[in-house]
Amino acid sequence: MRVRSRRGNWLAVVLLRISRRDLFFCLTALLIFCLGSVLYQLKGEAPKILLDVGYYLGRFAGGHGSLAPRALPFPSQVVYNRVGKCGSRTIVLLLRMLADRHQFTLISSDIHNKTRLTKREQENLIRNISTTPQPFLYTRHVHFLNFSRFRTDEPVHINIIRDPINRFLSNYFFRRFGDWRGEENHVVRTPGMKDDERYLDINTCILESYPECSNPRLFYIIPYFCGQHPQCREPGLWALETAKQNVLDHYLLVGVLEELEDVLLLLERLLPHFFSDVLNIYKSPDYRKLGNMTGTVRKQTPNLEALQVLYERMEYEYKFYNFVKAQFHLTKRKIGLRSGPKPSRHYSSALQRKDLQEELEEEETEDSLEWTGQT
Repeated sequence: MRVRSRRGNWLAVVLLRISRRDLFFCLTALLIFCLGSVLYQLKGEAPKILLDVGYYLGRFAGGHGSLAPRALPFPSQVVYNRVGKCGSRTIVLLLRMLADRHQFTLISSDIHNKTRLTKREQENLIRNISTTPQPFLYTRHVHFLNFSRFRTDEPVHINIIRDPINRFLSNYFFRRFGDWRGEENHVVRTPGMKDDERYLDINTCILESYPECSNPRLFYIIPYFCGQHPQCREPGLWALETAKQNVLDHYLLVGVLEELEDVLLLLERLLPHFFSDVLNIYKSPDYRKLGNMTGTVRKQTPNLEALQVLYERMEYEYKFYNFVKAQFHLTKRKIGLRSGPKPSRHYSSALQRKDLQEELEEEETEDSLEWTGQT
């Protein structure tokens, strides 16, 4: 009884020493934090008044006065291991505009000729990516990186591919003649290319089986999704199936360039913090002025015989392309997107129908900016 009496007396003394002003301050602080909690759940981020109170209390308690970190979007880590000549410059240009608008960290690597990495290089790159301030989007020409293999939190992966023959032709002429940003930029990319190679006829290259127009050089898209294993660079069923499984297991979205506007719509819905309003930017006159400079120049179409040979050599590439396209259309249906593909050249379907002659005649009269802003 004496112990209880002493505790009661001690509590009474404490309550008597609390002034009305102190009690009002405590109740006000409690009310602010309760309201802040409600607003946080409704808006997904802390209200400014709560941050200001935290700043004041931090200084009052002798802290450094640093503001509380802002709530991160989910997902807050995105990796775009962009495939060459599949609209990557278009997407990077859009991302630069979006990064300023939506306040996320964009890291666009300028390394174009280092897609295959050693284990140590993979580990270092994954560490560098993972320590980037969030939210971030990292993009580089690099084959798929398996973050879980190095016990690192896996980011969201996205990518875009295109008809394999279209991709090959765009790359073939881009290496030789550049794009509309300035025809001299091809000299920078291929300074050691001799004139005999630079002006090599595309039909001769294919039909006479030059290395550039044969396997394994034509086996290009699949390794970007298969990964860093040496077998991923060998044309075959193992690399194909591994790439398909990685798409299902690791990629939020793999779009097709022939339906770019639908790709942008899906990215806007799936990753709104990064791609909100991207389609409006893509259609804006300001962007078009910049995008028109990325089209490959002097692009020609091989004859029917050469195309048929090329298609047979790219058998696995087309199997993968058709798989990705089917998955992309499935995602569109799930999201409720009903728009269809825009009119474009699909060499695979034309070759299978054996009626490519009409498309070849149209190619001769087409403007060289056929893939303006998408190459």
